Amino acid sequence: MAKNVDDEIEVEGDDEEEEIGTHVEFDIATYPSDLTLGVIHELWKDKDITVPSFQRSFVWNIKQSSLLIESFLLGLPVPQVFFYIDNESKNLVIDGQQRIMSVIYFFEGYFGPENMQGRRAVFRLTGLSEGSPYVGKRFTDLSSQDQRRLKGAVLRAVNIKQLAPANQSTSMFHIFERLNTGGTPLRPQEIRNCVFHGQLVEVLHELNEDVDWRTILARKPLDKHQRDVEMILRIFAMTERGDDYEKPMKEFLNKQMKIHAKSKGSSKIERFVERFGEVTSIIVKQLNPKPFHVRGPLNLAAMDSVMSVLIRQPNKIPKDLKARFEKLLVDDKYRNAIFFNTSDASVVKERLALAEKYLMS
Repeated sequence: MAKNVDDEIEVEGDDEEEEIGTHVEFDIATYPSDLTLGVIHELWKDKDITVPSFQRSFVWNIKQSSLLIESFLLGLPVPQVFFYIDNESKNLVIDGQQRIMSVIYFFEGYFGPENMQGRRAVFRLTGLSEGSPYVGKRFTDLSSQDQRRLKGAVLRAVNIKQLAPANQSTSMFHIFERLNTGGTPLRPQEIRNCVFHGQLVEVLHELNEDVDWRTILARKPLDKHQRDVEMILRIFAMTERGDDYEKPMKEFLNKQMKIHAKSKGSSKIERFVERFGEVTSIIVKQLNPKPFHVRGPLNLAAMDSVMSVLIRQPNKIPKDLKARFEKLLVDDKYRNAIFFNTSDASVVKERLALAEKYLMS
């Protein structure tokens, strides 16, 4: 898969600023637990602690991890971690991945994941002060007393569990978003990749490299914050659930990811994949270049309405699509619906209805 990335795509009809102050309510229980590192290691081996997969994986260097291990050995305070307790009572790490994985790696004896050759570096404590008694030592090199001290060292975890609404467990997105305050904070789609990991994440990334899709975007490099991936998710959500859309847009997209997070071989996903390719090909062949750059930047509202309507009935797309599309773009009501208050439910439904009327009737 290509890894070429560049700055973010310039867009309008974006809902991020419109949704500032949008309130989402959840009933959440929060409680602390003091876990020994030995217990954390056992939970990890039993897969009761998991780190949701997303692009930013383990990034600490061996010195950072070594200093953390030494802090435990010396009894120095270490920042707490945050677990999200899912419906299967598994502990998903939403903050503290670097600390937890450093501990796991040290107990295992190898630092970091395997390289391209399938090899792993031996984890020897590195970068400590010259007077430290732990310099250059692996876990197995520690005295029995130090091994017990390390296994018995405590790491405080803050456990978060959503109580209600029971069927819409998207709170982890909002919690992660609040805790996501590092040097380079993750953007919404990057967070979704983490907390709603599953088949849909892989599918969205594959579709993002579709040649016709890149032509429609008028952009070859992949967006470094995955705004282009989010656009495909938005089209998918509008295709499947546009008639039931409710504000805010961010939460609408979260729910779409949640619905399909555990899907394997989902017929709805497979159908969307097939139709997405058909429709992007038709758009490139029949419409003018950059069809959704209505007045300069890419207009997300025009894109989501037109593409979702076409994807719903790809076999009924008329041969005079270009003429119909041009008429749609000059309709005053449609223009209002793609330029103003674009995340309001009434506006979303109006632009979908107008796109349906002009393009498919």
